[in-house]
Amino acid sequence: MWSNFFVQQEEEGRMGVAGGGQGGGMAAMKGFRGQRRTNKMSDSQEGKIKLVFFVAIIGVTLTVLGMGTEFWVELAQPKNYSGNQTCQMAHYGLWKGCIRTLWVADIDPERTSCGPAELPGESNCTYFKFFTSGENAVIFKKTTSRNLNLAAAILALLSLTMMVMGSICIAMSLNKGVPFFLKPASFCFILSGVLVLLSVLIFHQSVLALLSSDHSVPLHHELSWSVACVGSAGAILIIAGRAFCLPYCLTSTHFHHNSV
Repeated sequence: MWSNFFVQQEEEGRMGVAGGGQGGGMAAMKGFRGQRRTNKMSDSQEGKIKLVFFVAIIGVTLTVLGMGTEFWVELAQPKNYSGNQTCQMAHYGLWKGCIRTLWVADIDPERTSCGPAELPGESNCTYFKFFTSGENAVIFKKTTSRNLNLAAAILALLSLTMMVMGSICIAMSLNKGVPFFLKPASFCFILSGVLVLLSVLIFHQSVLALLSSDHSVPLHHELSWSVACVGSAGAILIIAGRAFCLPYCLTSTHFHHNSV
């Protein structure tokens, strides 16, 4: 009789412990789920991220616009160099160069060199052969530096790749509603901005190398509006990439306080 009583008490104790353990496990799971729900970004945080992403898209647009044009630099002969009614100038970018023949009568009388490129005239544009046969281009008896031009183009393409990766990270962060992807997005946009600025710097060095390759034809050179677009885009991308860290830090601090 007493043995049966103690066995029954022991079984009831085990059932109580099991029930308590199951209830505690359910409570822990609910708490974990609740903690996971708090890892979602608020509407205000998503709004700030979308605003910064819009700024970054402006930088991407300016980069694509500048990279696709051939107005990175203008090389102009003296407008009276030929001794006739026309003069020649050249402008080129990362992929293509153009030789333009302008009428001297259309040029500002106070301007000593041929140009600007916006004036009406005949154009002869060709793509560079750096990426195919590896040949250097010759512009007004001056030879381009293939290695520098290739380096500038490759850096520009790498910057576009980093912009695409950063945009994918932002899209995933907004889609999932979590700030985890903001940090890699910030890194991608900052790196893309740095690569864009390096591309402009190396391109300028290639222009100087071109001018120093021959001195038989005097040329006036100036960086054109495409470089202004790309340089502005690099600064915008760096600022936007840095700004992506701010929502990440704010959301991380917010989640830490909620978990505590």
